[in-house]
Amino acid sequence: MSGDAAPPTDTGYDEWVASLGDGGYYLACPDGHGSLPPRRVCPECGSDDLTERDLPETGAVETFTEQHVAAPAFADDVPYVTAVVEFGPVRLTGVVRGVDAADVEIGQRVTVDAADHDGSGRALVVFRPA
Repeated sequence: MSGDAAPPTDTGYDEWVASLGDGGYYLACPDGHGSLPPRRVCPECGSDDLTERDLPETGAVETFTEQHVAAPAFADDVPYVTAVVEFGPVRLTGVVRGVDAADVEIGQRVTVDAADHDGSGRALVVFRPA
């Protein structure tokens, strides 16, 4: 392997995260299964007939955890909440912002967005109260 090789990218995923600022999308097969990019086939039925569909405007928190000890990149953010949120046929994992960690609840309605985590240009999936 040459030292001149470009670093790997998350082709498809990076573009999807960037789309969250405009509402985002998911991939759907003819049977209605939802998945997130990048995908070439439906993980449920194997169909390769995938179309982009808009994410619902809001989702519901299904589960969450409050972080008090974090990886170095998130050390300045503690405490913070990581949540799994259901948006119709897909679930997204991200960080909850705009509410105190102690105030996050199961069933809480949130919107999704992307944010630059630490000025590095790395996008982060972010949920905010609806």
